[in-house]
Amino acid sequence: MDNAEIVAKMNEALASTGGLDKSVKFDFGDDGQVFASGTEAKEGNDDADCTISVTKDDFVALAGGNLDPMMAFMSGKLKVAGDMSVAMGLQSLFSSM
Repeated sequence: MDNAEIVAKMNEALASTGGLDKSVKFDFGDDGQVFASGTEAKEGNDDADCTISVTKDDFVALAGGNLDPMMAFMSGKLKVAGDMSVAMGLQSLFSSM
């Protein structure tokens, strides 16, 4: 799945869940970044309230329900910088993707 596909799926999920109160950036390292705020997601390295660093493969597994977010965090596959409450509120977004 490339970043454009991730953005498209995330935009659908944001629309169906009512969006985010704060901004979040998913940092895939060399594979780029996806930024989401309100009901819009886009490719970009914008400043966000919360940055989640994760490989693209692990992100796809999270979004597909094949990787538990808490286990990913505890095992170091997912790192959170900034407002942790934003990361904790992403469950509904992932379940809609």
